[in-house]
Amino acid sequence: MTGDLHGELARFSERQMKVVKKRDTLLVCGDFGFVWDGSKEEQKALKALGKFPFTIAFVDGAHENFELLERLPVSEWCGGKVRWLQENTVQLMRGEIYEIEGERIFAFGGGESPDKDIRREDGHWWARELPSPEEIEEGRRNLEASFHEVDYIITHEPSAAVKGMLNIGEDYINSLNIFFDEVAKTCKFKRWFFGSCHVDKVISPRQIAVFGDVLPLDLNKKKR
Repeated sequence: MTGDLHGELARFSERQMKVVKKRDTLLVCGDFGFVWDGSKEEQKALKALGKFPFTIAFVDGAHENFELLERLPVSEWCGGKVRWLQENTVQLMRGEIYEIEGERIFAFGGGESPDKDIRREDGHWWARELPSPEEIEEGRRNLEASFHEVDYIITHEPSAAVKGMLNIGEDYINSLNIFFDEVAKTCKFKRWFFGSCHVDKVISPRQIAVFGDVLPLDLNKKKR
């Protein structure tokens, strides 16, 4: 488990990544960032990701090119809908529940760019960064079908309550944060990991902000 990569291939050479072993699954809490401008350099970076001997599974954040992502076909993996970028690199789609390495994971990407006015000007902002009402409703249905119980929750944004704990202003609370408040109240889960805030911090025993750290999904297990 790690946080926002922002398309930085160098992150995979950092000391923290050494805990990720062959045939592991690395979960990324949004702002994956390797699908941004479709350039040749970006294609080289994606091919480099494809050579790693582990699976990279990410939820989308705000730092993604949704037009390019949505051109990819939708298939199924580990019980939920996904889009494949490479043989080992996959987007977990909003509101889906996956069984990955024996753990049931509710994944819900999306976020809101604090600098969206600047991004509008340079053509790198998409309204699709925030989920549609239909996506939120599908997430509700999938949680209902699982009797509101999963092992872990993986998102880009935190809930509104957690944003409050992080002293993020009310102006930055959006519809997704409010939906996540609902999920936190109605769903039984072990831990919730989220990115977006660019901090590595244990907010509570069940709410973990992750950015540069690479954590085991089960924090009770020692890092290898």
